Amino acid sequence: MIYYVLALIVFILDQITKRLIVVYMNEGDSWSVIGEFFYLTSHRNRGAAFGILQNQRWFFIIVTSIVVIGIIWYLMKLRKEQSKTLLKVALGLLLGGASGNFLDRALFGEVVDFMHFRFQFPWFGHDVDYSFAIFNLADSAIVIGVALIFLDSLLSWRKERRGLVHEQDQA
Repeated sequence: MIYYVLALIVFILDQITKRLIVVYMNEGDSWSVIGEFFYLTSHRNRGAAFGILQNQRWFFIIVTSIVVIGIIWYLMKLRKEQSKTLLKVALGLLLGGASGNFLDRALFGEVVDFMHFRFQFPWFGHDVDYSFAIFNLADSAIVIGVALIFLDSLLSWRKERRGLVHEQDQA
């Protein structure tokens, strides 16, 4: 149950932050938060990460519906497993993030993005100025959730491998 609460918290925070951007900023406005490094930039995205697959609203609605149903099914399947806490947290983050972006696409046909990072540093005598794709809280939760799934997979693999090595030593 706690993982659904985590998903709900992510969803609510995502919707609140997007609403604040829509209400207080015009599209295209950019406000510096941390010097030249971090900006709040009001942006609309009709595609996926990095602006790919623009104007594929129904594709995203269908895929996200399947993903959300799959996450809920898998969380229910893992309900009684005590050892899968990290995986359940990851799925809660994915559920909240996917639901937040799903609602935007379903209602408005686009997602509000606003977190904008810019990296500037000298590189072999040349100044590098890289502006990372603008994203939102839901995107952050999805990325963190995926990273935690990878971490859980690595830890499980390591645990299984240790068990196999231990069994071979005893044989």
